[in-house]
Amino acid sequence: KKAIVIEAFQMTAEQRWDNSEWPDWLHLAWNAELGSPGSLCVDRTDPTGANLCIETLEGDHHITWGDWIIQGIKGELYPIKDEIFRLTYEPVNEATS
Repeated sequence: KKAIVIEAFQMTAEQRWDNSEWPDWLHLAWNAELGSPGSLCVDRTDPTGANLCIETLEGDHHITWGDWIIQGIKGELYPIKDEIFRLTYEPVNEATS
């Protein structure tokens, strides 16, 4: 299996409302057309409007605070739980990647 570099962003409740630290690819997903695969949107099952989900061809992937949102090698987005993320990935020094 090849080692790959992915981009990831940990979503917290605070960063849900203050998106100033969101990476560009997450802003693009937020501004994508609703219903399109890869769009980031408000979770329709949440009456408060606080929680988010990622729309995919397989259905909505719900984001829980602390989940990491990953952009895969083809630009696809998906959430992953913090514990699994930390067991699966390791930080890469941007100067050496």
